[in-house]
Amino acid sequence: MAGRKRASGTRVVIALCLLLVSLVGCGGRPAADTAKSEVQRVLDRRAAAILDRDEAAYLRTGAKDRYGNLRAVPLADWSYRLTSLRRTGDTALAEAELRYRVQGYDRAPVRVGRTLSLSLDLEGRWYVDAERPAKGSAQQLWDQGEVRVVRGDDSLVLGVGQSDVALRSYAELADHAVPAVSQAWGTDWPRRVVVLVPKSLTGMAGLLGAPASSYRGIAAVTTGETGAPASAPADRIIVNPDAYGVLGGTGKQVVLTHETTHVATRAHTGAATPLWLSEGYADWIGYLGSGRSPSQAAPELYRAVAEGRVPEELPADADFGFTGDGGDLARAYESGWMACRMIADRWGEVRLAEFYRAVGAHGRRAGAVEGALSEVLGTSLEEFTGEWRGYLRAQLA
Repeated sequence: MAGRKRASGTRVVIALCLLLVSLVGCGGRPAADTAKSEVQRVLDRRAAAILDRDEAAYLRTGAKDRYGNLRAVPLADWSYRLTSLRRTGDTALAEAELRYRVQGYDRAPVRVGRTLSLSLDLEGRWYVDAERPAKGSAQQLWDQGEVRVVRGDDSLVLGVGQSDVALRSYAELADHAVPAVSQAWGTDWPRRVVVLVPKSLTGMAGLLGAPASSYRGIAAVTTGETGAPASAPADRIIVNPDAYGVLGGTGKQVVLTHETTHVATRAHTGAATPLWLSEGYADWIGYLGSGRSPSQAAPELYRAVAEGRVPEELPADADFGFTGDGGDLARAYESGWMACRMIADRWGEVRLAEFYRAVGAHGRRAGAVEGALSEVLGTSLEEFTGEWRGYLRAQLA
């Protein structure tokens, strides 16, 4: 009996060893969990299906959510890079970086964070149940509904909840803005723009990953990193249809031209560029040919000057905050515009563009404006500020 017990015990030990061998790889290391590689392959197939416009292949990788929303978007690339996977039994939560390019507009991929919920199907294969923006990442337009697309000569307009007629009107304005900006700034930029038109202010805020209250009353903004290299993806002009819709024809054109200027100047706009210059220059180009006088284009500043409240200094970056007083914000923009208008009037439009580039070429803010004023315009910050204050009195009296 004792011998049989020992043999039985030996068989148990051998069985346990075999079980451990199946769970542990050579050298005593745990066998790699294949879930990550399997999920990455699913995401690769999902991306290929999107690019190939293959709905059946897409459905084999998971739920149909957002496939129809993307159908009209002209994509050159679309790929996922799995960054983490948290598995709980037959379900998993994946974090991934989505990279995509819009055909003819993006020279490098746009990168955004995405969160995907997955589960195992009856055959033990991973299946995407849902996809959404990752925590801290903004929505993409197709997260908000079916995207409609209108192509202009120099523009691509993508909208949700908008008619083709409405989107075509944006394309016409953008097509007018692109050559207007090139004439003033030059042609060393892609000379094409992507305009996103969500359904409402709420949609705009979602695309920016910010509270709607931050952009109430703001007609449009331009995304993109300042000082980005030439290979960076094109900026997106994002419209707030609620605020944009109440503008007249001239106002709408000024806004689109202003934002297009930001796209054109982005490679020369960096940490050294103060907002009075970047916003003022965009307004200066925006108002070219509009027929608006200084008092018409700068009503808040006109009122302040008429009351004897001439600004002492050029506006600081903090004065351009969207959450502050509306009057103060308007005066900041108007002050920057008048400063750029003064440079164009006194030193010429070419020097104005050279001054902008010279400021942006500095690596840091300290001394950037002062250096460019001296090198390009032959003046000092103190002299320039004094002349600007006199210019406000003369133009807005």
